Amino acid sequence: MSECVTLTAVAEQAGQRLDRWLADTLGRDDLSRSRLKALIQGGALCRDGQVITDPSAKVSADTAYSLTLPDAVPAIPQAEPLPLDILFEDEHLICINKAAGMVVHPAPGALSGTLVNALLAHCGDSLTGIGGVARPGIVHRLDKDTSGVMVAAKTAAAHAKLTDMFAAHDLDRRYQALIWGLPANRSDTIDAALARHPTDRKRQAVQTRGRAAVTHYTTLRDLPPFGCLVECRLETG
Repeated sequence: MSECVTLTAVAEQAGQRLDRWLADTLGRDDLSRSRLKALIQGGALCRDGQVITDPSAKVSADTAYSLTLPDAVPAIPQAEPLPLDILFEDEHLICINKAAGMVVHPAPGALSGTLVNALLAHCGDSLTGIGGVARPGIVHRLDKDTSGVMVAAKTAAAHAKLTDMFAAHDLDRRYQALIWGLPANRSDTIDAALARHPTDRKRQAVQTRGRAAVTHYTTLRDLPPFGCLVECRLETG
């Protein structure tokens, strides 16, 4: 069932943008300003019974506004019952040990068999809707051939919180990797900007004008005569 929320603006709020006023007044993590803007443009907001579609329209004092929140629509990717190595799950989020070889997001050439397809099937109705769509909130990624822990939000509130945590680098992310040869230093920091490779668009490469990328590594074990096992801690990215 769709939800209808009715609010009345007070005199001090007059003149504010509608989308900003709604976001501040509602204070709901599942209703970001961009989401409210899209709802207004879609005809979900009424002022004294008249539909308003301009998110930048000014708020009028002592006026009743009614916002209709539609049910979350099904996600476009299809749910597929694929095996998942689940490390933790509650009503807010799920942590998975992603297998090497599994693509995270559906994309041309990999429209099925992805982590998103598997999560849609596993989580089902427990996905309450992110941006109005019943989908898992993927807030970070791992390459297809990389295995490791991934966390996905099941609610809009959890998605917003996890996004903020990743943006603020409040999470400790570590990788173990096998490398060919031995590094000059057992432990060190690699500070080199990354950007898309100039000729191979599927790869990243060190570029002068790339995005900042800082990784701290420590050698865990030598594996003569070929290389060693290292642990990498991401500071950025």
